[in-house]
Amino acid sequence: MLERLSSYDDLIDHVVRSTTLPRGEAARVILDVLAYFDETTEVFVRRRHRELQAGGLVNTEIFERIAAELPHRAVAPPELSLRQLRRIVYG
Repeated sequence: MLERLSSYDDLIDHVVRSTTLPRGEAARVILDVLAYFDETTEVFVRRRHRELQAGGLVNTEIFERIAAELPHRAVAPPELSLRQLRRIVYG
């Protein structure tokens, strides 16, 4: 983890200067953001399915919402059908 952070020293310094965050907290936030953007499409679909299901939505609503969210990811994956989304979750 520390090796990964050393390559982001400039970014950490910038966040510290531009916010009230101490250096350690700024580094943690940056790692969280990087982890978010490292998430594969499959991991994202499974995570969002769990989150939305826990929020009380049914699969019909869940898969439509995930399909609508995917194009807005930082690196949008190819468009996936509702059937392809179901396969990611259920195999």
